[in-house]
Amino acid sequence: MNRHQSREKAVQVLFSIDMTQAAPEDVLTNLLEEEENEQAESQAQNTEFLTELVKGTVMHQADIDRNISKYLRGWTMGRLANVDRAILRLAGYEMMHRNDIPVKVTLNEAIELAKIYGTDDSPKFINGVLSSLVKDLEKSEQKGQ
Repeated sequence: MNRHQSREKAVQVLFSIDMTQAAPEDVLTNLLEEEENEQAESQAQNTEFLTELVKGTVMHQADIDRNISKYLRGWTMGRLANVDRAILRLAGYEMMHRNDIPVKVTLNEAIELAKIYGTDDSPKFINGVLSSLVKDLEKSEQKGQ
């Protein structure tokens, strides 16, 4: 499982958590059991990445939601399609808390996931929200320097 696949699985796990209110560990365990047939070394690295993405997103969800909500214009997090919400939360986590992942990579991955799992409007919506978040994060970085 490569990083793109890990992100895809993370969106699936976050979607499932959102829909079922199941514990992240339970959903991850179920998913990882399905992935057992992959190569051990590659899987270990990417399983770690997947686990970090899911747990980090869940741990920082309130902060992520608060920041993303600023750019929803007429929407609330609760009114978004579950898959759009999961993609936005994952990307928000990466942009706000993972300095090891370039923002452009995160933005591109989020749009690709929206094309696969969202509606026809999802990629444009996700791009608009996340682009606004990126601009604010860049302004904050400039002020902090």
